[in-house]
Amino acid sequence: IAKFAGYGFNKSHAAAYALIAYWTAWLKANYPIQFMAASMTLDLGNTDKLAIFKQDMDKNSWDLRTPDINKSYAEFAVEEKSVRYALAALKGVGEQAVRNIVQERLSNGTYKNMEDFIARLDPKNMNRRQFEQMVCAGVFDSLNENRAQLSGSSELLLRHAQSLEEERQSGQVSLFGGGDDEGAGGLGLPDLPAIKPWDQLERLAKEFSAVGFYLSAHPLDGKLEQFEKLGVLTIVELEERMQNEAAIRTQLAGVLLKKQEKVSQKGSKYAFLQLSDPSGVYEVMIFSETLAASRDLLIPGEML
Repeated sequence: IAKFAGYGFNKSHAAAYALIAYWTAWLKANYPIQFMAASMTLDLGNTDKLAIFKQDMDKNSWDLRTPDINKSYAEFAVEEKSVRYALAALKGVGEQAVRNIVQERLSNGTYKNMEDFIARLDPKNMNRRQFEQMVCAGVFDSLNENRAQLSGSSELLLRHAQSLEEERQSGQVSLFGGGDDEGAGGLGLPDLPAIKPWDQLERLAKEFSAVGFYLSAHPLDGKLEQFEKLGVLTIVELEERMQNEAAIRTQLAGVLLKKQEKVSQKGSKYAFLQLSDPSGVYEVMIFSETLAASRDLLIPGEML
């Protein structure tokens, strides 16, 4: 060990690490919003790391704004005293697709409504899966707040975009189109089916699937007052108490994110659970008896 120490972390190595640590600490202390935007862009494709950054921003009361078709970029961006979520960080969307959409917005102005967006969309840049993920993340909320309607109409909308593109390519105008108010291709947006908006829990569940963590709100936000009366701690409150108390027996609440079952050397099953509460994400371990008794409840998305 002593011999390795002379090589493994020698003076020049330690000095380089110290310098980088000083630089990053100074940047975070003096330019926190820019630092967080840059750090999150560096881990654009790592949802677990992005969730940790989100927790850090929450602790410091820094605002992370939801993705928006007229305000977001492919990467995380500084907006006033907040960070605007990156379109390319959404699951299954793809960086090139959103770069083309953003470039169209920068070249020809913001998207006025869904009709305008579909008229200007190159269908080669977007498939149904990508569109639905953007809908679930709330990217189009400023154009149409009914995410359920847009999600249910995704095939219809993309087919309409394809028709407009074919018209542009052929140089023809629709038999019934041609009005100046009917979008770039002369075809107005087709009537969307009347679909009831998702309730808050379903809306958040779908947002979670697109983002990878709860961004705009948390399913347990409305229960915090009840938890306080029942003595249920958030993970941040527990961490604060653990600074001063050696042993704590308490209750926590959370939405189950992931479950991983394992088998011990003695053959008994146990599990690691990843949960999320309004203050952060944490992991708990349960042993065979609890696992057997509660297996039916251990479904991702369930509130425990």
